Amino acid sequence: MAFPKFSALTAVAVAVITVAYPALVYLGLRQGVSARWMALALLALPGLRWGRPILRKVPLYALPAIILAAAALAWIGGEASVLYYPVAVNLSLLLVFGIGLWLPPTLIERMARLRHPHLNERGVRYTRRVTQIWCAFFLLNASAAAATALSGNHALWAFYNGFLAYALMGLLFGGEWLVRRRVMAAGPR
Repeated sequence: MAFPKFSALTAVAVAVITVAYPALVYLGLRQGVSARWMALALLALPGLRWGRPILRKVPLYALPAIILAAAALAWIGGEASVLYYPVAVNLSLLLVFGIGLWLPPTLIERMARLRHPHLNERGVRYTRRVTQIWCAFFLLNASAAAATALSGNHALWAFYNGFLAYALMGLLFGGEWLVRRRVMAAGPR
């Protein structure tokens, strides 16, 4: 069976929907849209995102996390199925990043080796430390997302998961980028 080609327009649409997810859920819940319909639409996003068989795009070790998150959302049902999506995403990312701490190399080391194929031991230690920091972030972010879902305050949930979580992620990413530049400028030790 042939899958449609993944176009740039599809990529932009999926990115916008993914980022706007909390706002869309908030508005949907306020307008009385069934959470089950929103959850079904949510489960269609990975298919749109990859545009081809999932096994070709997703690392094999990430599949259990994706399947587990989808199954949990389907099992939960109701509002929880859409409110706990950010929790499932963060726990899935924790698993994907964390698995490299037990089964090296880490995902961040793999990405670093794309640019620096002969990464030295200092670079490997650095990427491992960055992986640990991202794992802590994903765990804390999943906890905060769960707390907002449990609060029952949809506006708070949408604010945290649709704005504050992205801002915190951007700060961490930007801070790591600045530290990495300084580390690389210091040279090998």
